[in-house]
Amino acid sequence: MTNSFHTVTVEKAAEAYVLSRGRVRFLSMAQAIRTIRTLMSACKATERELEELLAAASFVHACPFDTKTADGVEPRLHS
Repeated sequence: MTNSFHTVTVEKAAEAYVLSRGRVRFLSMAQAIRTIRTLMSACKATERELEELLAAASFVHACPFDTKTADGVEPRLHS
């Protein structure tokens, strides 16, 4: 038996995270970034790049999000 692992890109991980949130009131950008960093420890994307990927996926799937990231930027809701 052969074990095969599919490569997951950061873009796909961001989209999967947004979709996994379902119909939440809003997506926490800081929590999303922490989750991706935990699951993809080798990820070399910057906080800003992850935020942009998550924002794009949120817009596509009509999921409102806050912009408070790990760097402590004040939250603003976007939808």
